[in-house]
Amino acid sequence: MAEKAFLAYFNRPDQAEAALTNMKDITVIASAIDRFDGYPGGGVSNTINPYAGDFQGLGRLTLNGDFDNPDAGVLAAASVSASGMSSGGPENRVSGRDILLTVIVDAEDAERVAQILEDCGALK
Repeated sequence: MAEKAFLAYFNRPDQAEAALTNMKDITVIASAIDRFDGYPGGGVSNTINPYAGDFQGLGRLTLNGDFDNPDAGVLAAASVSASGMSSGGPENRVSGRDILLTVIVDAEDAERVAQILEDCGALK
């Protein structure tokens, strides 16, 4: 049977989880919920003390980025997110869709899945 893959972007993880819950009567072949951002790495794994000076730069300190190239860290530090001067959204919340729901279903269920994703607030 043919399969259909969906990549749906959400603002919050609970929206993606709700979409998956609403697909309980559909055979989901595979699914994953991931958070992504524009900076490399999984973040800082240890506590950084800025007074000790043992961090690579503002991009690593505030964005939890793992930068192999010092120039990339400098460029990341130029972001308004690194300075903390702007979050880009109301109530000082980060705006944007950084949650990715990947779903693979049978092709015959594709229209129902598309409607469920739209109803839950996805950008497809």
